[in-house]
Amino acid sequence: MAGNSIGNHFRVMTFGESHGRAIGAVIDGVRPGIPIDLDFVQKELSRRRPGQSAMTTSRVEADQVEILSGVFEGKSTGTPICMVIWNRDQQPKAYEKIKDMFRPGHAGYTYLAKFGVSDYRGGGRSSGRETAARVAAGAVAKQLLAKRGVEIIAYTLEVAGIRAQRIDYSEIEKNPLRSPDPVAARKMEQWVLKAKEEGDSVGGIVEIVVKNPPVGLGEPVFDKLEADLSKALMSIGAIKGVEVGNGFMTSRLKGSQNNDPMYFDKKAGRVRTRTNNAGGI
Repeated sequence: MAGNSIGNHFRVMTFGESHGRAIGAVIDGVRPGIPIDLDFVQKELSRRRPGQSAMTTSRVEADQVEILSGVFEGKSTGTPICMVIWNRDQQPKAYEKIKDMFRPGHAGYTYLAKFGVSDYRGGGRSSGRETAARVAAGAVAKQLLAKRGVEIIAYTLEVAGIRAQRIDYSEIEKNPLRSPDPVAARKMEQWVLKAKEEGDSVGGIVEIVVKNPPVGLGEPVFDKLEADLSKALMSIGAIKGVEVGNGFMTSRLKGSQNNDPMYFDKKAGRVRTRTNNAGGI
């Protein structure tokens, strides 16, 4: 089975199944001698950890990460960094009754049709649990980017049609849905709990902001930055659409409304745009 890795200079491969012994990630491309803060990696995993509130899956995992290779005395060695997260709340028997059923929105049917085998235990390799390995690898990437002044912020913009009306980064960690709008967050929570009581679920939108990225990331023609970002985001289970800047709303605007006029900022000594309709790309 191919397709388990992504990236070029910083390449990440994830491994493991939802109810197997462990999941994890192998990172290749980190130069030697770079400080790696394991506590920061653990902190990021703890933010994602399931079972924190009624808003998340009922599965309870400690998500304690172990670094098996690539780091010595707190610094990268230049060899592949292998991180493992042991699964503690394994309940494969809970799926026995549905092991012969194809669940909508899951990869069971396509895995069986393509590979002749399907891990019915919580979706196996295609489970959302795989994203914990991405978080661990992303925490290392975040540390490398921070040294270059790049900051990444993400938050829940919308749930079940309820949209954040104001963006206050200081509010993100104050509610279980990590919305930047406390008023909208309360309404979102009510809808999530209502759907949960009905044995259902709701969809939403996550917005990501990257501050201070360098100019010139990406390559023409098939390796444009937004193409690479879209591929990475669309590889996450349940993601069905990616917008950059105004996104699909662009189809309802005139070119003059959507363009980002450029000017030279003498104080900053660089070219800037007066608007950000294109999302910085």
